[in-house]
Amino acid sequence: MASEIAELKKLVESLRGEVTRLSGKFLCLMLILKGANGSQIADENEVKKLHFKYGYYLDKCLYKEVVDLFADHPDTFVEFLGGRYKGKQGVERLYRGRFAARFVNNRNGPVHGFLLDHAQMQDVIDISADGTRACGRFRALMSAGVHKSVKDTHPRGFVQWWEGGLYENEYIKEDGVWKVFKLKYFPFWHSDFEKGWSNKEIGEFVPFDTVTFPENATGPDQIVEQLMLWPDTRVVPFHYPHPVTGKQVDEDDLRAPGYGEDVKTSKPALTLS
Repeated sequence: MASEIAELKKLVESLRGEVTRLSGKFLCLMLILKGANGSQIADENEVKKLHFKYGYYLDKCLYKEVVDLFADHPDTFVEFLGGRYKGKQGVERLYRGRFAARFVNNRNGPVHGFLLDHAQMQDVIDISADGTRACGRFRALMSAGVHKSVKDTHPRGFVQWWEGGLYENEYIKEDGVWKVFKLKYFPFWHSDFEKGWSNKEIGEFVPFDTVTFPENATGPDQIVEQLMLWPDTRVVPFHYPHPVTGKQVDEDDLRAPGYGEDVKTSKPALTLS
């Protein structure tokens, strides 16, 4: 009997310790969710969802819905293929003017047989101390094409391609709602499905913008000189410091010299400014 009582006491003590440990974890979790960290986590989730929803709308050429995701702030812009589209008007010119005309004959929504899937992933989001601004880095992998059954009616003809790129975006909270503020898309590479990316000729890439609005009715407001496409492998700068050292990556390490060549002979590092 004495040994059984001793065993029961050990079990009780063990269970008491486990309950204490779990209670401590639960209390910490509740404090995080109720405190500033909880608010930050909620904001990070909202920004993540905002960008993912952007990708879903873009997939189906719902350009009106895409434009409505952007802030009304006068400094709002989109950088795309060598051009900066300024303000809500510039954003609308890009999506509802250029893209809608080229892909879906100016409708809002998909057309039969045209594929434009944007997978958004590897999100890194940081919220400002006052909770009104955010930066987000996302990787995009796009598969696109025109089905052979509609190659004679769609202006792109029969085509299928891949695209990879990075977003380094800024977001802003307007009237309590998170919106896209400054969208900066860096296309990394394009490739034909059949040939792959290593066989892509430089001249086969989508041309960068060279003529601005209003001379180009659907063109950007400003030409951006930072141009990069495969085989250029420079690093798109990180909006965040190294999580352990607290330092930014050295500027020379963002460049991409030829194999065995001095880094000083290569193109300058890209910037986020």
